[in-house]
Amino acid sequence: MCEPFHDRKTERRAVQGSVKSLMRPKRSRVGCSVMSATRNRTSTHVDTRRAVSSLALGKYGWMQTLNFLLAAALTIVFTTGMHRASRPSTWKPLLIGLWGTALLGAGIFVTDPVGGYPAGTPDRIPNATTHGALHDYVSLAGFAVLTTACFVFARQGSARWRLYCILSGIAFAITMLISSAAFGQTGQLGDLAGLFQRIAITTALSWQTVLALRLLSRTQRGETVRNG
Repeated sequence: MCEPFHDRKTERRAVQGSVKSLMRPKRSRVGCSVMSATRNRTSTHVDTRRAVSSLALGKYGWMQTLNFLLAAALTIVFTTGMHRASRPSTWKPLLIGLWGTALLGAGIFVTDPVGGYPAGTPDRIPNATTHGALHDYVSLAGFAVLTTACFVFARQGSARWRLYCILSGIAFAITMLISSAAFGQTGQLGDLAGLFQRIAITTALSWQTVLALRLLSRTQRGETVRNG
């Protein structure tokens, strides 16, 4: 005898309801896992108190040291090409070369702990180590040299280029001074010390990149004219 249609329909709904009830806890667990992973991922952020040089401390500090050394090597190589492109000027390549040398020194001489990093260290250690003091001296000299270079390069070129050099030099000097004064302090300014330093470094390296592209373009145009 055939089952009534409404009985089969009722049975199908019951089976579907059972499947859904079995799947619901799994969905819940998956949803919780996704939310938990998202929460953990979004909680990871850049600590704006930390100095860039502090990344050279700790177990993986060799990565930041290598970063300094590579940046120094590339800058010094860039100086060689700049000397050829900037003849007869010697001051301009010399300033960039000194900046590269400062980066080399920053990589060789590791900084002292600052701002409570690595964990368990004070905001400022009572007495600076020899390598920590040398790191600070060569870094300060490099910052002064690069600021000077921005203004030296602003003496020639188009009005737009001169303005860019001046603004870059001012922005780099101001943000670096703020970050240097803020390290080791507490409060809102101390919490943003690393952020101001990163703004300064980004400004400096962006200017250096634009300078390299400008010199490359000018050299290529000169070769085109000579070959033509």
